[in-house]
Amino acid sequence: MGKWKVLNSEYKYKSPFGNLRKDTCEMSDGTVIEDYYVNEYADWVNAVVLTVDEQIILVRQYRHPGQDFYLEVPAGKIEEGETYEEAIVREVREETGFISNTKPILLGEFMVNPATQTNKVVTFLIKDAYHAYEQQLDETERVEVVHYPFERFEEMIQEKEITQLFSVTAYYLAKNFLSNS
Repeated sequence: MGKWKVLNSEYKYKSPFGNLRKDTCEMSDGTVIEDYYVNEYADWVNAVVLTVDEQIILVRQYRHPGQDFYLEVPAGKIEEGETYEEAIVREVREETGFISNTKPILLGEFMVNPATQTNKVVTFLIKDAYHAYEQQLDETERVEVVHYPFERFEEMIQEKEITQLFSVTAYYLAKNFLSNS
């Protein structure tokens, strides 16, 4: 088994949100796949944001593809020239108005879906957060900031109040980090 070779690549669609690329690939055994579609997206960041009194800061927003409202940890895509750490600090401040004087703790970097997508999510823990700013949302963002005791998050997952996978993953990474530190 070896890596595939790209014989041809063409863009079918490009947008500010992502691109759709069609590749023709040759597998290591010589098998040719004519139509392998790849979704190119920017990397994104997310964070479990905890206040001094162990409240987790979440955002609630409508997600059109899911046709519902979702409770999520703050998240967003990387902007040009930003580090992942700079991006999560900016996203948390813009979406929630919360900041922290402590440096974000990197919990992990994960491919979103390497079968069809090029991007990864980089997950952080931000501790000792406090509210310092008003939200600075994009024109099409409608985000409600809510908070719950951190210890209640797992119950919310079990009760299907939280169903967004990257928020669930971020929680378990943070829980593991906190219990081992």
